Amino acid sequence: MIAMIKFHFEHNRNEKNAEPMKKYMKDLFPFLGIKMPERSKLQQKFYQQSGILKQEFQHEFVLALWEQHEREYQYAAIDYIKRSLKKLVKDDLPLFEKLITTKSWWDTVDMLAQKPVGTIAAKYPEVISETIEDWAFGEHLWLRRTAILFQLKYKDKTNEDLLYRYIKGNADSKEFFIQKAIGWVLREYSKTDPESVKVFIESHTLAPLSVREGSKYL
Repeated sequence: MIAMIKFHFEHNRNEKNAEPMKKYMKDLFPFLGIKMPERSKLQQKFYQQSGILKQEFQHEFVLALWEQHEREYQYAAIDYIKRSLKKLVKDDLPLFEKLITTKSWWDTVDMLAQKPVGTIAAKYPEVISETIEDWAFGEHLWLRRTAILFQLKYKDKTNEDLLYRYIKGNADSKEFFIQKAIGWVLREYSKTDPESVKVFIESHTLAPLSVREGSKYL
């Protein structure tokens, strides 16, 4: 499987695109230079040829993509995960914890938080107390961000008490990505319950960035 997708990607390498793509990501990762529209076409061709979407969820395929040097391979893993959400089970959560804590940056972590982690937590809410609770108050920046964001698309199914408790537990963080996550999740939840978010922001001390982001729709 990995050889097949590498064949498609390597034959469409574009050095002219690769450098600005790398610069946009703070020079943290090398790129093949394949922009999203072209990458989507290549991935679709791979799905059709391999039939992988008709099979069980492939851990080893995801890990093999994650181990590749260029960032497009991690994006391909994310795309495959998004297409496989209905197949995920509770025992898949450790895989996503590994991905969140490896080659970590917002471009992969945010989608992992919203999609697979959010999906598994909705289907198996016991993982919140078993695992996500530790993420929310632990030392790892990207796991804390994930704990704040995993309910991002829950709308009226949001556990408000949990959301606010995780925010309060991270409200004094100086980390940009924590402050931004707090603002983002408050802004999103304000579409569902603006009055609740308004009261929360007014009654708690949050970073100016979090307040600014969280108040955008109020």
